Amino acid sequence: MTHLDTHHNHTFAELGVRDEIVRALADRGIEHAFAIQELTLPLALAGDDLIGQARTGMGKTFAFGVPLLNRITRDSERPLSGAPRALIVVPTRELCLQVYDDLAGAAKYLTATDRPLSVVSIYGGRPYEPQIEALRAGADVVVGTPGRLLDLAQQGHLQLGGLSVLVLDEADEMLDLGFLPDIERILRLTPDTRQSMLFSATMPDPIITLARTFMNQPTHIRAESAQSSQTHDTTEQFVYRA
Repeated sequence: MTHLDTHHNHTFAELGVRDEIVRALADRGIEHAFAIQELTLPLALAGDDLIGQARTGMGKTFAFGVPLLNRITRDSERPLSGAPRALIVVPTRELCLQVYDDLAGAAKYLTATDRPLSVVSIYGGRPYEPQIEALRAGADVVVGTPGRLLDLAQQGHLQLGGLSVLVLDEADEMLDLGFLPDIERILRLTPDTRQSMLFSATMPDPIITLARTFMNQPTHIRAESAQSSQTHDTTEQFVYRA
């Protein structure tokens, strides 16, 4: 396990991230990597499988999003064709939209041959047609919630056979919401050769079993001490009783 509490605060450029992504992040005022990003990036850029143990608010979206975008746009043997090359599975619609926004922002200067790189969000509680249209028009990166992803995959609209990178984000929350069977079905539709990254604040047994089943010798990264509470001190939380 790689475990680190302090880090050197390298810039994304120093960590070997391509210029288009560095520029897009700089537009958002992001130049230096957080701890989880600095630990994850070298391994993820090299194509290794990894488990990142980090709480909400630690910057993990860019920890997987930046290397994911970097890898799929640097693969000269497999130019982007509009079939999904990367899939990020998240537990909730809110997280789906947040991850989509972060990735689309980081990808804004990236291209796929003769068009801008396409990031698409897929989640339930919305009509199917616009999502099916978005997939038909070309989706290089798909961010989605398990139920709707599985639905569209089983209907033949979402092709997962060409994935290079698969990410499961907030895996412990997916377990709590009962999504594990859907996730296992989704995993069976993806190629064995893909790179896999799993992020989870806690590591209950079913998540460890899932990781052992679908990952290839993952490196376990923890961005801070094990005693830390699940949510970062700087994360503001609001509770409304309904």
